Amino acid sequence: MGQLRSLLALAFCVLGIYASYLTQGVVQETLSTKKFGPQGERFSHLSSLNAVQCWVCFLWAGLLLAVFGKSEAGKDGQPFTAYWKAAITNCVGAACGMQALKYISYPAQVLAKSSKMIPVMLMGTVLHGKRYSLLEYACCLAISAGVGLFGMKSSSKVTLKLASPNAPLGYTLCLVNLVLDGYTNAAQDELHKRYKHGSALQMMCWMNFWCGLYYVPILLLSGVGQDLLAFCLRHPEAGWDILLFCLCGAVGQLFIFATIKRFGSLVNTLVTTTRKFFNILLSVMWNANPLLPQQWAAVALVFGGLLVSSWTKSRRGRHIKHAADPKAQ
Repeated sequence: MGQLRSLLALAFCVLGIYASYLTQGVVQETLSTKKFGPQGERFSHLSSLNAVQCWVCFLWAGLLLAVFGKSEAGKDGQPFTAYWKAAITNCVGAACGMQALKYISYPAQVLAKSSKMIPVMLMGTVLHGKRYSLLEYACCLAISAGVGLFGMKSSSKVTLKLASPNAPLGYTLCLVNLVLDGYTNAAQDELHKRYKHGSALQMMCWMNFWCGLYYVPILLLSGVGQDLLAFCLRHPEAGWDILLFCLCGAVGQLFIFATIKRFGSLVNTLVTTTRKFFNILLSVMWNANPLLPQQWAAVALVFGGLLVSSWTKSRRGRHIKHAADPKAQ
């Protein structure tokens, strides 16, 4: 009975993550490629979507904490000041990833951002002298080859939809996004270890608070905030798309943190990895973005490498747990 409840809870979390982020992906691609109004005006402030989403997610998490959360004022509680460093790289990285959609297609952006293990392995080898198995190197090579193969040639129909096609710049922005995300994840893991009694909901709340705070001067001083508001007033349909984008992000984050809390980060990685594949598939069908045969082969290489890598980590984790369990001896 307990196993059945656990499976149902996992299925509920998976459905929540898929529904939230597949919808958000469609909305995000629509905003990056659609021409609004009779003049065919484009939405040019993609990076500002992160700022709006941060405040929506902060308010959503704060409300849930106020209603359901417990005060954790002990020495292991999470002070809101603990997240200001991790939020800096989170802000810049997310903005780079969003800005890349001006220069490369949505499927290309998703695929490039899926190759996270490449900079992680490079940084681990160069900076910390880590050693990896031959299978892990093979997975990394497959992912690298897949991303390179995908970027070699794009459908002209997809390229025409982009605001300013520029593949080198787009992939460079994705690489910056990956490197900064790697630091953010490491910082969050360290905070989890330091504040063991802190909840995932607290992390969601305060990470979004600091990110939103950093975006405020950028939006006000650069005039992007005023331009964004003016654009939404001229094209109300864009305003509704932005609201839907933010709500999907808020609900999706909640399901992700719930999955990590109950089932662990490995299960969450597998769910989010397969979700990215369906993001590409939905983009192809919904927005009529045809992929060339070599690009489908590239998608298979990347996600095959990711799934084998996740399976390898799972086996290693089980072996370590078995060796550490005295009952198993």
